[in-house]
Amino acid sequence: MAGTFSQIYIQIIFAVKGRQNLIHKDWDDELYQYISGIITQKGQKSIIVNGMPDHIHVFIGLRPSMLISDMARDVKNNSANFINKRQFVAGHFSWQEGYGVFSYSHSQLSSVYAYIRDQKIHHQKTSFKDEYLRLLNKFEVDHDAKYLFEWYD
Repeated sequence: MAGTFSQIYIQIIFAVKGRQNLIHKDWDDELYQYISGIITQKGQKSIIVNGMPDHIHVFIGLRPSMLISDMARDVKNNSANFINKRQFVAGHFSWQEGYGVFSYSHSQLSSVYAYIRDQKIHHQKTSFKDEYLRLLNKFEVDHDAKYLFEWYD
């Protein structure tokens, strides 16, 4: 019997609504573990989840049966509900609309993993806006600036 075999690695990046620094170090690990659990529960492979107070990077081994848009929607909706239910922030928490998604080969796994793991070091020198625009340009993603995240300098 023939089977379906795949090796798809994607990075999804999304930001806190209003680019506020709401993801606090006192509970960010719990959030990252929760997001990883969402991915695993969907039958996908969570490689690493990490981020900054205003955005998240999720690196996933994705099976072809899962739409990227469904994964991004489920991760964002469920994690926002988790933050609100736990009352980690005052008021209502939500993510900005949209996300960035980038694909990688198996040979890039360790470098992407290290890049996401070292976000706090990386962002001592580079802003989220510069990081995101660099990725869009590196991957030659056509984009209109008016549809990007809200940038606050």
